[in-house]
Amino acid sequence: MPVPPPLYVLDPPESLGPAWAPFAGVRPIGELRAGIWRIRERWERALQARSAALLSGNCPGFYEGAEPPVRALASITGPAIVAASWFAPGTGPITLEPAFRRLTHDGQTVAWIVGNGEHWEGPHDEGPAHQVAGVLLRGTFDLITAGEQLLPEDCAAFLAGDRDPAPGGGIVLGDPRDVVILGAEVEPGVVFDVRHGPVVLERGVETRHGTRLEGPLYAGPRCRLLGGYLRTSVFGPRCTVRGEVSGSTFLGYSNKSHDGFVGHSVVGYWVNLGAGTTTSNLKNTYGPITIQAGDARLETGRQFLGSLIADHVKTAIGTLLGTGTVVSVGAHLFGPAPVPKCVPPFAWGNEGRERLDEKGFLRIAERVWSRREIEFTPERRASLVATYRRFVSQ
Repeated sequence: MPVPPPLYVLDPPESLGPAWAPFAGVRPIGELRAGIWRIRERWERALQARSAALLSGNCPGFYEGAEPPVRALASITGPAIVAASWFAPGTGPITLEPAFRRLTHDGQTVAWIVGNGEHWEGPHDEGPAHQVAGVLLRGTFDLITAGEQLLPEDCAAFLAGDRDPAPGGGIVLGDPRDVVILGAEVEPGVVFDVRHGPVVLERGVETRHGTRLEGPLYAGPRCRLLGGYLRTSVFGPRCTVRGEVSGSTFLGYSNKSHDGFVGHSVVGYWVNLGAGTTTSNLKNTYGPITIQAGDARLETGRQFLGSLIADHVKTAIGTLLGTGTVVSVGAHLFGPAPVPKCVPPFAWGNEGRERLDEKGFLRIAERVWSRREIEFTPERRASLVATYRRFVSQ
């Protein structure tokens, strides 16, 4: 079987930055989750290819330790595949024929196949194309749409593999074979509702008595599910969750340890939602939701949309977030003023007049990372410094 060419995952153009708030400039878009897997991982699985680099001019210096190197957009010499991060492939494999030069979805080019010795200089619509299944992403808010469309299939992909038996002492609504336990610990009294899709609990997940899980739902390695009603959501690794969560994606390493409702939201890495933090995900008019990203107003076309919360955000007890609230990187929300629809980067307080300084940001990040046994290496520190300085003038 031929070895697939190296894969390059391309960020959206700079002009699309507002649509990808609050993650544009924080992390490559390919590192966001669409369904269970990161967009980059979806391309790798679909093409059975290994990523050589993330092509992103928005966040130079980004480093977490497990991702491919980040490099600016430049000419690519084949053989190679350049894949758009604004498209999330489905679960099935994509078979490439020698004649293909593009992959398309609904008439839009979503990947380019670069032949041996050929040069790719940037996105184009030339050459024979092959239609592929998946979800086009107009911006961060469409990660919610991707979850709705891809999560049932993503969870079902685990049904064919080995797993532990459904735990005794629990209640299963639906077929017990749709409860996928992969080394998780489940206390008696947990309810699994798998009538609409499987529930997948990865190794090291702790699920406590009093938790109701409604599929399709995925909890990544070492998550802690502490109680409440959790449905149709994705929790990346090392998340702690309690209360009511619906239709949401937690990217990883974030805390929602107390009661409060989070619906149809995207929650970044290293976020802490204080007790009682609640999102509104439906307007009183039941109409489509508009978001504010900097000076741009974007029509999402969605009736249900909660909050888009970037990495390293912290909220105080009882924080209330309106429909379509965008909370930028590093913001700390507290105080008597209402939370604005668009919170600026590193805001210190709800009014947004003050900023968390760089030393404070690094100090808090180091404390938080140590709680998850993540080493605060010079490379990771430099990545955070670069992120801070992109958004806050020195």
